[in-house]
Amino acid sequence: MRAGLIGLTGLFLALGGVAQATLAESPRPQMRPGSGVIVAAAVVTVDGPVRSLRPQARPEGAPRVVLASGHAGFDRWIAGFRGRALSQGISARVFDRAFQGVRYDPEVVAKDRNQSEFKREIWDYLDSAASPVRVENGQKALRQHRRALERIEAHYGVEKEVVAAVWGMESTYGERLGDLPLVQSMATLAFDGRRGAFFEKQLIAALQILQSGDVTPENMKGSWAGAMGHTQFMPTSYLAYAVDFTGDGKRDIWSDDPTDALASTAAYLKRFGWKKGMPWGVEVRVPRGASFGDAKRMPSDWAARGVTGLDGRAVRDHGAARIFQPAGAAGPSFMVFANFDVIKRYNNSNAYALGVGHLSDRIGGGPEIAGKWPRGYDPLSFDERKEMQQLLQRKGYAVEKIDGIVGPNTVNAIRAFQQSRGVAPDGLPSQQLLALLRRS
Repeated sequence: MRAGLIGLTGLFLALGGVAQATLAESPRPQMRPGSGVIVAAAVVTVDGPVRSLRPQARPEGAPRVVLASGHAGFDRWIAGFRGRALSQGISARVFDRAFQGVRYDPEVVAKDRNQSEFKREIWDYLDSAASPVRVENGQKALRQHRRALERIEAHYGVEKEVVAAVWGMESTYGERLGDLPLVQSMATLAFDGRRGAFFEKQLIAALQILQSGDVTPENMKGSWAGAMGHTQFMPTSYLAYAVDFTGDGKRDIWSDDPTDALASTAAYLKRFGWKKGMPWGVEVRVPRGASFGDAKRMPSDWAARGVTGLDGRAVRDHGAARIFQPAGAAGPSFMVFANFDVIKRYNNSNAYALGVGHLSDRIGGGPEIAGKWPRGYDPLSFDERKEMQQLLQRKGYAVEKIDGIVGPNTVNAIRAFQQSRGVAPDGLPSQQLLALLRRS
């Protein structure tokens, strides 16, 4: 949603015709830091059968309590910011409670300063985005929350598999919500100055959320960059799009019950034009040597030019579509529709949109991508990737989880092992690497 407003914990830079995705904790065009976030004053309410009871702001009168942070410059900044916050309608009571115990957090600044550019090819990214574990857990989440997801789909017209896929991509179905105190992180980054104006805007939004009564300061937690809840909204995006779907008077995207978060995601996608029944995209066959550019045509028109579904038939006329080849002509081809671009409003990345789309298909029982990627190496199966991680861990390398997902920690461990054996540190999860690990 960067061009709009939502956030994800890992940013995947757009893949035009280039087969690379950059994964770094960085602002989304919708919600994350550094993206032109739109701050909306209005609160989205749910019409129809869902009630939204907005609590009134709490009364004034509490004594001012701002504890010393141990950082004189930060304390002075808080004192100055307090005046700016109160001038924008934040009550003294809400501000002082929110800032009790807030301290300057150098680790947050370090993460902001040292966002490593972890580059991975699109096929490696999709191996993680739609891994067997993520698909299985997505199907389990769909069964567990089917009633809520079906109500959300009926109300917003966004398929339950798509909402579940965003949930899986953003927080691994609620496993990784972020556990840092949001006010402290946002205040630290606003004071720090590199992107001070952006984070101060997010901090004001966070205080507005606290003033509404949707959450307490103790429970308002998120990632170091401010993304919150099951589907990782930045505070400004929350104000613009979060909904109270359960009707309990709070837009609670943090609790064990993910209903409000999932409904808020559907509300966001609907707002940016999601069309129910239209696929995000369809894998297709294309004529050898054909060139497509950014042309948009109806599927019947593409069929007349030799572009068909994998079954050799014309794709249904869901609407105008373009041909997307994320790895160039040597890899799989997709006919992508308007819904693909709606997903990009959540995170302005071709890789992310392809990941969400493909994961939603797989959660719904669809097949893996049929086309072959030009990997340039003999890949490992999911179970072999887990074996690779186990062997690296046993040899003392810093692999955090045995999950078959080749992220930056695993890549760094691969490279360190390769360097120790005097081979090129390419970081690739290849059959050659696994064989070397087995005999070392």
